[in-house]
Amino acid sequence: MSLPTVDLIEGRAGDDPALDLALAPALLGRVATGARSPLVRVYRPWPTVAFGRRDSFLPGFAGAAAAARRHGFEPVIRSAGGRAAAYHEECLVIEEIIAASDATSGIQDRFAEEAQSQARALRGLGVDARVGEVAGEYCPGEFSVNARGETKLIGAAQRIIGGGWLFSSVVVVRGSARVRAVLEEVYAALELDWNPASTGAVGDERAGTTVGQVQEALLAGLASRYRFNAAELSAEDRAAAGDLLHRHRVATPSP
Repeated sequence: MSLPTVDLIEGRAGDDPALDLALAPALLGRVATGARSPLVRVYRPWPTVAFGRRDSFLPGFAGAAAAARRHGFEPVIRSAGGRAAAYHEECLVIEEIIAASDATSGIQDRFAEEAQSQARALRGLGVDARVGEVAGEYCPGEFSVNARGETKLIGAAQRIIGGGWLFSSVVVVRGSARVRAVLEEVYAALELDWNPASTGAVGDERAGTTVGQVQEALLAGLASRYRFNAAELSAEDRAAAGDLLHRHRVATPSP
């Protein structure tokens, strides 16, 4: 059976972390309406703390956003669910954006299948990668990918709309100390329970592992399901993301 062809888009959208966040729902909307081809997008993000929408309603949100900025991370609001997650240039964000007539079907199966595929890819790099929530992990999820059952390496979220779905994964490849440091203050401000020791990185498990190696391994796993067509973001893609920027920015307080 022939594999479906999807665009493969690599790299950041620009210098604005909020634009990278806005691109995901913008692309989902365009894919769901048939305005563009389904795609897989992979990029190394700027230092970012992506808050869940419900985080923004907590009394400590302003303090959490300020803490992120003190650590050099840009606070943004993401479209997919979950709690605050932090990532930076030594991490990977991978997004699958696929058209589907019944996007609500198979949500749990997608979580399980993606997690198992990602864990296999990391095991191929020599990491004892497993699937399951680690006690005390940030942005907890049943289908997190962890190391040795002790530290979280990959978190995932989905967004579903009529006509399509988005599956987004964040992989901490290196620099787990930076993630822990910013999230300690962010979670304290939000008054959310969290165990900093539950945060890890692929490079903590297999010294010398690069972001490029992890990207290659994860894309190889996706290549069992898709045929990739190298592509770029179009002007229409960027315009659609620009229309949604206001939903993802966190205002900087006036002096």
